This record gives sequence, structure tokens and C-alpha cells, in this order.
Amino acid sequence: MMGHAKTEDIEIFLTVVDTGSFTGAANLLNQQVAKVSRAVSRLEDTLQCTLLNRTTRRLELTEEGHIFIKYAREGLNTLYTGEEAIKLLKQAPSGHLRIDAASPFVLHQLTPLVGEFVQQYPHITLDLISHDNIIDLLEHKTDLAIRIGDLKDSNLHARLLGKSKLRLLASPEYLYQHNEVAHIDDLSTHKLIGFNDASKLNSWPLKTPVKLNFHMTGSSGETLRQLCLNHQGIALLSHFMIGEDLKSGRLVEVLPEAIVRPNNREAIQAVYYKNSAVSSRILAFLDFIQPRLTL
Repeated sequence: MMGHAKTEDIEIFLTVVDTGSFTGAANLLNQQVAKVSRAVSRLEDTLQCTLLNRTTRRLELTEEGHIFIKYAREGLNTLYTGEEAIKLLKQAPSGHLRIDAASPFVLHQLTPLVGEFVQQYPHITLDLISHDNIIDLLEHKTDLAIRIGDLKDSNLHARLLGKSKLRLLASPEYLYQHNEVAHIDDLSTHKLIGFNDASKLNSWPLKTPVKLNFHMTGSSGETLRQLCLNHQGIALLSHFMIGEDLKSGRLVEVLPEAIVRPNNREAIQAVYYKNSAVSSRILAFLDFIQPRLTL
């Protein structure tokens, strides 16, 4: 009769898969490689199947491994969430929390909320870092990352924070000085502002395909926003960073019906490692910011 797998063995198995090696898992868990190997073998014995094919160069999940890992992640995450919810009832969250997000999201969404958050959770120390490219959380010792757009297949747990519409924008001064933008085809006659190191972001989800010629490029969404504010052309930006500009009239939306919605760049998601317990400080931060974001 098959016994029940130990939670610790499942955690170690997931860490081996996430890091890609027994050595990587041992380093992350601060355990000996032999102990990590024994845990995986013990789990396979309990399940009476092979979960990993081991070669000298790499580890690969077997068919049984692919099936088991899906349920293992979901089950452990449910368990961890329940444990952390109980902890939150008993004590105030505390400790260091390192958060990564694109610079426009940090500037326009997170920094305005920091004051109230630290007042409510004085024992949590925040470390906000900005990368406009996707980083490796382990390599950068990051607890939580906010990512924009659909996620690729990942070993990370994701929590959808909401969706932020893409909008075509220009300053009133730019529009006054240039031809009318009445149809999608008119974009080909205007100065367009794009990204200089992210070609996929320069593929605008337009209902009618148009050849886009970028007059100017920048390395981040905030740079593109500033260029628009300085009357340099039309850019495609997420609402979370230009909402106040629209309200004040500093920027104007053009061709609001031209964008395909929904599209794969609208989702705003928080990600963290699936195989680690969701600490009370991460849960507290996400629960705090989600209803206050202006996406």
C-alpha cells in the first residue's frame, strides 16, 4: 500500500526542479547534497515511480514528474497560504522585504503607497528596486516582483493584481502642431516614440496592422512618458503610469478604439517562488497594495 509523501520531501523536490540541480537546491536550502538526494529518492519510493531522470549534465522531469509537480505546487501553496493567514492573526508581520518592478510602476504606483504601508506595518523594512527587464529573483535575492503582461511558463507563483489598459498618447501641443490623428493609418505620418531594447513592446496591438516607424526611442516607459510630455510624439503606454496626466490634460489619448482589448500586455502580476512559504510580509504587502492601485 502506497504511503503519504512528506511535505519536506515535496518541498525539496520542487526546489531541485526550480534550481535545475541537486547542488543548487542544497545551496538554496542550506543543506547537504546527499540529504537533498535522499529526500527525492524517498519521495520516489513513496510514490512508487521515477520523478526525475538524472544524467551527468541535466535533470529532466519524467511524465509522472510533470503530473505530480502540478498538484504538488498547488497543494503546498494552499497549505502555506493557510499557515500564513493563521500567523497574521497572531502576530504583526516583520522583516526585510525586497521588491522589484519596472521603474514606472515603482514611481507611479508603489512609492505613493509606501508611507501608509510603513505606518501600518512598522516592523517591515522595504527595499524597492527597479529593473525594466525581467530579473532572476534568486540571483538578485528578491522576494517579490511585479511584472507587466502575460507570464511565460514559470516556476513562480503568480497573483493577478489587476489589468491596466494600453493607451496611445500625445501632448495637446504636439497634436496642435501636427496633422490630425483620425484613423489608424494616420499613425504612419506621425512621430512615434518606442522602446530601444524591447522589440516586442514596439509591436502595438492595433485592430488594423500599420507599419510603424519610430522617430525616437527610449529605454523605459518613464522615458517615453517624459518624451510625450515634452511634445516629441505619440507613444503607447499603460494607464497605470499616465492616469494623472490624462486627468490634468498634460496628455491626450488618441485613437482610443484602435487598440485590441484584451491584449497580452494588460495584466499586472505579482510573482514569487512557488516552492517557498508565502511569508506574512509578502502577503501583507500584496493585500495592502491591491485595492489601492490605480491601474
